[in-house]
Amino acid sequence: MMIMKWVATAAAAALALSLPATSAQAAEVGPAAVPQVVPIGVAVSALQLATEDRTGYQRTSFKHWNSGANASDGCNTRMEVLIAEAVQAPEVGPGCTLTGGAWWSYYDGVLTNEARAFDIDHMVPLAEAWDSGASAWTPARREAYANDQGQPASLVAVTARSNRSKSDQDPAEWLPPSGSSEVLCRYGAEWTATKLRWGLAVDELERDRLLDIAAGCGGTDVEFTPAP
Repeated sequence: MMIMKWVATAAAAALALSLPATSAQAAEVGPAAVPQVVPIGVAVSALQLATEDRTGYQRTSFKHWNSGANASDGCNTRMEVLIAEAVQAPEVGPGCTLTGGAWWSYYDGVLTNEARAFDIDHMVPLAEAWDSGASAWTPARREAYANDQGQPASLVAVTARSNRSKSDQDPAEWLPPSGSSEVLCRYGAEWTATKLRWGLAVDELERDRLLDIAAGCGGTDVEFTPAP
């Protein structure tokens, strides 16, 4: 009953918001889209519910890593994310070689000085994005999604072990092994933010797990800007 009351309350509040519900709507949002900050329960309830379909999916449908947000710096998207997320800044040399620096994987609480030990995780995996609406996108839009640095939550530097454990699973199937409430709330908020940013849908089990997470994350906001 508590969960149902939470759903009903969040859903009612969501009706007052102007949030992207479909990939088609998200595609129409211009680059001047206004950032949104909403409570996590409201944000989850605003996600479109749909049946997922992986028909035709190929990882190569999402071109990555491309030359990144700054094509003149010699760093591709992977390297730019590593530089941006370093907890101790590395020295960037010719060819975007990194020397020194330190990185923290919030999924499993690991600190490393080895950039090569980290993967760049798509918060919502490419296969999951395909299932949830990206199959209808143009190749250019899928490339933009796969290299998205317009919202910090879209790409995250984490240990290769945790990234490969997650694979293409949604929150109903996988959650960060750290297990702390802080990590769980952050992950739920960032997953929801990415789906809202790109107008991606959720299936029923995924939505129910996100609502369960939201019920224990009072005070957590979801911050997102609709993708251009």
